[in-house]
Amino acid sequence: MCEEYLPSMIRVSLGSAITLGLTDGVQETETTTIYLMTYHSGKCSANCVFCSQARSSTSRANMLSRVTWPLFPLENVINRIKVVESGNLVKRVCLQTINYPGVFKEVLALLSKINSMSSLPISISCQPLSKEQIQHLMNAGVDRIGISLDAATKELFKKTKGSLGGGPYIWEKHIECLKNAIHILGKGKVTTHFIVGLGENDRELIEIIQRMVNIGVHPSLFAFTPIPGTSQEKRPQPSIRRYRRIQLAHYLITNGKAKCEDIVFNMGGDIVDFKLKESLIRETVKTGLPFMTSGCSGCNRPYYNERPSGPLYNYPFNPVIKHIDR
Repeated sequence: MCEEYLPSMIRVSLGSAITLGLTDGVQETETTTIYLMTYHSGKCSANCVFCSQARSSTSRANMLSRVTWPLFPLENVINRIKVVESGNLVKRVCLQTINYPGVFKEVLALLSKINSMSSLPISISCQPLSKEQIQHLMNAGVDRIGISLDAATKELFKKTKGSLGGGPYIWEKHIECLKNAIHILGKGKVTTHFIVGLGENDRELIEIIQRMVNIGVHPSLFAFTPIPGTSQEKRPQPSIRRYRRIQLAHYLITNGKAKCEDIVFNMGGDIVDFKLKESLIRETVKTGLPFMTSGCSGCNRPYYNERPSGPLYNYPFNPVIKHIDR
């Protein structure tokens, strides 16, 4: 049944393709997760205003964020995953899905094929699914599932992913799907992503991060990246100073060292202080951990929302203190 829906081609992030030996190239930082993306001859049926894969986007079809995703025969990719797995550098496979008719059947076929050749844990980043579909994913061997909210508030979600942006998504259905995924896979196995710089203030973002932590969802952070061909191509990236403050608050909350009420905001909703011991803040910053990529275990997503020349919003390695932009 699965074999008939198995696609012959799949997209692979450029860094992952280099790691797999599918193409030549030099990487400043080795990727520790193999990032794959479902292939479809057209664009995604959704219309997220920041996304190069959006229905109305004129961006190149082989782009997601600022990363190039070349196309390869599926059989070649899976064979190479099997080879690099033995080297212990690669820790995980992450399958990104775009939304189009029949994608779920293809995903199940892909999972079956990858699992037949590899023992690496598999994460999937996808659109909202039904309870039955989430159960099917779990039965197919998915280790973690990610359903991205991206926007920090319902109103902003509607503008960027929902009806006001020409998209199909509904805030409440995303939240319901995250809760269903927690019920089926368990706490610690469900992720959502937030994009800093879509028009939210710090308070709105920290409040939704706390809400996700409270229900058992792990929230990850991206910095908004303007992509040519999207409707948001002229929107600036958030300042590095703002992003660092949010990363620090995110780390403290997701690691149980603080709660939203421990953070001080000004009238405009900006983070201005922490009601915590200064020694705790200093020691946490010195570790460099708050400023690394925040995703599934084994995920370092090198240069997904920044150029290797910097500034680095999410470090794909543990930065020493002199590297941390202030």
